[in-house]
Amino acid sequence: MKYLHFLLLFLLSPSVFAQSPSAIPMLPPENVGMDSARLNVIDDIVREGLEQDKMPGCVVLIGRREGIVLRRAYGFRQLQPEKVAMTVDTVFDLASLTKPIATATSVMVLIQQGKLDANASVATYLPEFAQNGKEAITIRHLLTHTGGLIADNAMSDYADGADAAYSKIYSLKPTAAPGESFTYSDVGFIVLGQVVKAVSGKDVHEFSQEHVFSPLHMTETGYLPCDELKARAAVTEQRDGHWMQGEVHDPRAFALNGIAGHAGLFSTADDLARYATMMLGGGRLHDVQILDEPTYKLMTTAVEIPRGRRALGWDARTGYSSNRSDLMSP
Repeated sequence: MKYLHFLLLFLLSPSVFAQSPSAIPMLPPENVGMDSARLNVIDDIVREGLEQDKMPGCVVLIGRREGIVLRRAYGFRQLQPEKVAMTVDTVFDLASLTKPIATATSVMVLIQQGKLDANASVATYLPEFAQNGKEAITIRHLLTHTGGLIADNAMSDYADGADAAYSKIYSLKPTAAPGESFTYSDVGFIVLGQVVKAVSGKDVHEFSQEHVFSPLHMTETGYLPCDELKARAAVTEQRDGHWMQGEVHDPRAFALNGIAGHAGLFSTADDLARYATMMLGGGRLHDVQILDEPTYKLMTTAVEIPRGRRALGWDARTGYSSNRSDLMSP
């Protein structure tokens, strides 16, 4: 594969939100306690990154719960076969943001509905997962990447189609006892995506649309984007001589027909702002409640794990967030 790295940045900070999820307003930074001059430094930072070929382009969105204070596009969203300028409504392959936004949030909704227990074994919902010593791995272990699973299984496991790939994943042997080590695992979230399907009868694509994205009016978020969204997608790489636009770049998600628990989600900066504002609002965006208070606290409360702290689906303090700002969770 040939990679072109794009950057999507958005920052939101806590405050009081009182607008419809379909209309997050643009506000002067000073209205929400921010400094316009300091925010404008982002132009120099991004320009330096573009000049050093760190990225072809990016979208930066910053705000608080009252609204958005900065939304800018820089550079290009496509370099080959021709240049196309970046726009604020560019659609991005979210890669591993799929894990918290689609999969972990769907799992938490099922916990809220009483259909899942975070402390129950995965095998309670996927009996075939219990093979080869995995019967004690819980939903919580997978959400915190402490299940003892490998990071990624071999691509050859996907050669015979999705069903065969899942069978091979369920038969994998753990590399450590559950809870004893931290290994960031795509495999674990692939399994969580299948847990969502087993419990709800709907794959993570359909379930997250129905219970998360549609209620939040995130109309440009989901797996398998339509043609209109594909046309606005950042072109990030080639596969088999074909420039991919609106097709998931992750090879395992691609082999699983574009829908998987670890990768495959697409979205825009504005839609992500809606999701982030919901999370900053304690699981609620205006009159739309996705997570009730107990479920929200369960999801966002960081706990000690080997080599750091994590919440359910979220990093709090591990090597994966070592470059975090002082605005991120401790």
